[in-house]
Amino acid sequence: MNKKILLITVSLLIILAIGASGCDSFSPPSRTTSGSVISSQSTGIWVHGEGKVTVVPDIAVLTLGVEAQADTVDQAQNEASTAMNAVVSELDSRGVADKDIQTRYFRIYPVRNWVPERGEEELVGYRVTNMVTVKIRKVEDTGTIIDAVARVGGDYIRIDNISFTVDDPSPYQKEAREKALADAYEKARQIADTAGVRLGEPTYISESGSDYPIPRQVTYGMAVPAPMPEAAVSISPGETEITILVQVAYSIN
Repeated sequence: MNKKILLITVSLLIILAIGASGCDSFSPPSRTTSGSVISSQSTGIWVHGEGKVTVVPDIAVLTLGVEAQADTVDQAQNEASTAMNAVVSELDSRGVADKDIQTRYFRIYPVRNWVPERGEEELVGYRVTNMVTVKIRKVEDTGTIIDAVARVGGDYIRIDNISFTVDDPSPYQKEAREKALADAYEKARQIADTAGVRLGEPTYISESGSDYPIPRQVTYGMAVPAPMPEAAVSISPGETEITILVQVAYSIN
């Protein structure tokens, strides 16, 4: 009987020893948000603030280019180069600086048609596409410039889209940031008053911001032999919004 009691006691001691040695592996992990370690102090009031500023864009960004198709690569490339040189020359004559013209992409690829009778494709030519992004600093000239490049580019011209933005968004971002922090403070103060606590100082601030240009689609697609319309293209930049978002944590007393 004494041996049985002794055996049970030794077994209990072994189990307790194993449990004590494994306690460290069960400690709670640190809380994380978006991959960043957050302080273990979870007290306080966490709020989001948003600040928006409406501005009139002072920059137009135009995506345009040329596309040519011919029997050979050399012929297609020569036609595309001639048309593109005419377009760039026209942009230069209208005050668009070289630094404001940036190549978007340049492609040369074969064009094939399916022949049902033979059950295979046949090579019919090659296509060259050269697209650039043009920054127009006089927004009021955008419509006139579109008309001009469409005229000199002829059947080769391609105009994808137009977007509007501001050249220097920093002063508007500053104003939006101040509005976002004020919005966060008002929300936190309302929560504190409702909960019957005293709002303290900010202990954490995180910011994210976005500039949303307004797209204006102007697509000419494949040009046709018909003459271009005499009426100028009407372009209106409208307004755009610069938005700043913040997340703020306030201590409570």
